[in-house]
Amino acid sequence: MSGRKAYFVADVHLGLQVADPKDREARFVRFLRSIASDADSLYLLGDIWDFWYEYDDVVPKGYVQVFAALQDLMVSGVKVFFFQGNHDVWSYHYFEEMGMVRLTQPCVVEIGGKKFCLGHGDGLGKTGLGYRFLRGIFHNRFLQIMFSMLHPWIAFGLGNTWSRHNRLAHGKEYVFKYESEPLWQFAQSYAADHKVDCFVFGHYHCAVDAVLPGGERFVILKDWLQGSPSLSIDLE
Repeated sequence: MSGRKAYFVADVHLGLQVADPKDREARFVRFLRSIASDADSLYLLGDIWDFWYEYDDVVPKGYVQVFAALQDLMVSGVKVFFFQGNHDVWSYHYFEEMGMVRLTQPCVVEIGGKKFCLGHGDGLGKTGLGYRFLRGIFHNRFLQIMFSMLHPWIAFGLGNTWSRHNRLAHGKEYVFKYESEPLWQFAQSYAADHKVDCFVFGHYHCAVDAVLPGGERFVILKDWLQGSPSLSIDLE
């Protein structure tokens, strides 16, 4: 495994009509192409798409270069894992059919001899009642089935309208509050009961690289509105 790496990326928000969406997609494709020479694995930590909804026979159009780059990675032997975020929660089987492996948060994996706890980060810890209610709606299988009865033109129109009202669309960068944050509290509690060396999440759209009271590394990956943020871990 000498020279090989595990890569992590989150919150690309492909399709979000903010800043330059074509440039953001091109940056992501370049990133995927750039890691082909040394990647052992790639972890997509959710919200890679700003809105993703798939029917049995219909998926969102476009993103051909993204899928081609992901497929080339997998053909070359790179293992690609993904988590559903709160914007691409409605992925059901298409990514698996491509060869990706779905993981469910919180997921502990061993990378380079260390234990990593991974996830998108939404819903972990004691979040507010309003957010828990909204997340429950998004994950409710009955409501998902009801939504799938809408014509794709209507469904994608509603979904894209909703996505344009998130905080990214309004240019609001979140300020992480550490000890008072549900995700920080979750990680601290989880580390007390499990052997974990590092936590890696997305969702908050801000860059965090800190140390928990127990000594565990705590990382939140920045979104892709500017730049191409990622995390890489050398494998021993």
